[in-house]
Amino acid sequence: MYPFLQQHIFTQISKCANHLNVDAYAIGGFVRDLFLNRESKDIDIVTIGKGIELAESLHKQLGDTSYLSTFKNFGTAQVKFNDLEIEFVGARKESYNRNSRKPMVEDGTLEDDQNRRDFTINALAIGLSKNNYGKLLDPFNGLQDLENKIIRTPLEPEVTYSDDPLRMMRAIRFSSQLNFTIEAESLNAISKNKERIKIVSQERITDELNKIILSPTPSIGFKLLFDTGVLHLIFPEMVKLQGVDTINGLSHKDNFYHTLEVLDNTAKKTNNLWLRWAAILHDIAKPATKRFEEGHGFTFHGHEDKGARMVPKIFTNLKLPLNEKMKYVQKLVQLHLRPIVLAKTEVSDSAVRRLLFEASDDIEDLMILCESDITTKNPNKVKRYLANFEIVRSKLIELEEKDKLRNWQPPISGEEIMQLYNLPPSREVGILKNTLRDAILDGVVENNYESAKLFLDEKFNEIKSA
Repeated sequence: MYPFLQQHIFTQISKCANHLNVDAYAIGGFVRDLFLNRESKDIDIVTIGKGIELAESLHKQLGDTSYLSTFKNFGTAQVKFNDLEIEFVGARKESYNRNSRKPMVEDGTLEDDQNRRDFTINALAIGLSKNNYGKLLDPFNGLQDLENKIIRTPLEPEVTYSDDPLRMMRAIRFSSQLNFTIEAESLNAISKNKERIKIVSQERITDELNKIILSPTPSIGFKLLFDTGVLHLIFPEMVKLQGVDTINGLSHKDNFYHTLEVLDNTAKKTNNLWLRWAAILHDIAKPATKRFEEGHGFTFHGHEDKGARMVPKIFTNLKLPLNEKMKYVQKLVQLHLRPIVLAKTEVSDSAVRRLLFEASDDIEDLMILCESDITTKNPNKVKRYLANFEIVRSKLIELEEKDKLRNWQPPISGEEIMQLYNLPPSREVGILKNTLRDAILDGVVENNYESAKLFLDEKFNEIKSA
């Protein structure tokens, strides 16, 4: 008997199933995670008929502590209880139209329902009714695949992936999340069926892509996406990073695999999805800015600026949010070289002030990205870079405590400048405002109203007399 079956929620489901005289099974991801010792709050219950009736019976049994939603058009229902979400559906079998991943559905047996599952590890079921309580039903040896860390389809993989091409993304996602190997025939079927991904909505593709990015070692998923050719179809800008050119014996690093190293380094430090996206996009403009300089080698001048300008289009294409999350990624891409430059040179107060001003509350995330960008295999270089970054960090802390420049605005705004000097909105106002900002950041003017006013008076007179 599995210990989870003694939990209140499962004894209640069993009681309701027995009362309705229906067979009910826990199935899918919850059962998979049970054997992997992973906590799961989502429970899928499949019944031989009466899925909605079983949900309604459970809701009645649990009372006001639960919340019921029914979706009669789909024959499904959901019960929310404490922090659990329990989905109920009748067993079904599916058939597919070539031009759609939406199946034609009809009532079926438990065997039919297990056959339609994407992977053997997601076809595991445990009985919850009196005649099968606690019995494991594993027709495809999913438990063995869990032990061997294998992703395998229950039926013919080419049919499985062609019927619902999103399963290709899911296979790669599970491989990345669980560090499982996709079985060879299945992996080959993904390559053969990659073009079928075009019938899947961008939202569903991006949802799986984000889950890959949030996995412990995201490079596992991205290498599989690349090797199967799926990445070329869903994210061609990233594919362009791959490859090494050599001229006159001088080469550059492969920026695709460098990016994956930076992403993995970032993943070790944070679960922040958008910081991980910044890691993916930090060098995205290197192919567009690559130049060869005789006697020097390859350069990528301005790739941070062009990369920042590329972010909105990439987010639009991938149906990622075009709000402050996009602006956050854009900012980190724009600034990702700044701490590196500081770490290579003598750290001046004015350069650190500017970095603090521009990075604002995202300065710690920027430093994580920059440290993750160290992928050299030379241990002495790594040690030197990290030591220099510590100097930059110390300077950031020192100046932040002293000057309070995070989220800083100059003590006199553009509106006040117009009032003080009786100016309309104009180029002169912009000049005065920007000159004041630069003077304070450079330490020429103290960060207070009196000093700022004296400075502006002098600059205004210079403009008038020019």
